[in-house]
Amino acid sequence: MLKLLIAPLRWLIRVVLAVVILFEEWGWEPLQRVMAAIGRRPALRQLEAVVRRFPPYLALVVFLLPGLMLLPIKLLALWLIGIGRPGLGLAVIVLAKVVGTAIVARIFALTHPALMTLPWFARLYGRWTVWKEALLAWVRASAVWRSARALRLRIRRVFRRGASGA
Repeated sequence: MLKLLIAPLRWLIRVVLAVVILFEEWGWEPLQRVMAAIGRRPALRQLEAVVRRFPPYLALVVFLLPGLMLLPIKLLALWLIGIGRPGLGLAVIVLAKVVGTAIVARIFALTHPALMTLPWFARLYGRWTVWKEALLAWVRASAVWRSARALRLRIRRVFRRGASGA
C-alpha cells in the first residue's frame, strides 16, 4: 500500500520543485539585471564593492540573510490567508518571492567568488547545479512543456506576422 503512494507523491514533489525552480530561473537573470542597474547608483556601487570583498563566511551570512528576513513576511501572508484574505495573502507571497529573488540573485552574484572558496559550499553548489539541471531536463522533456513551447512559438509567429503586416 505504501509503495502505491510513494510514486505519485514523488512525482508531485518533483512537479512542485520544478515549478519553484522554473520561477527562480525565469526571474533570476532579469531581476539580477534590474538589481545591477539599481546598484550602479553611487552609494550602492560603494556598498556592492564592500560586499565583493567580504571574506567567505561573512559572504555566506550576507547571502543567507535576505531569506531569513523574508520569513516574517511569508508568515504574515499565511496569516492573511488564514483570516480570510487569500488574495492579499497570495499577493504578499508573490511580491516577497519576486523581491527576494531579485535581492538574492544580486547578492549571490556579488558573493559567489567568496562562497566558492568554501570547499563544502563549492561541493554542495556543484551537486545542486547537477540536480537542478536534471530536474529541468525532465521538465523540458515532458509533453506538457513541449506543447506549451510549440504554442508559444506559434503565438510569437502570429504576432510577428501581425506586426510586419501593420
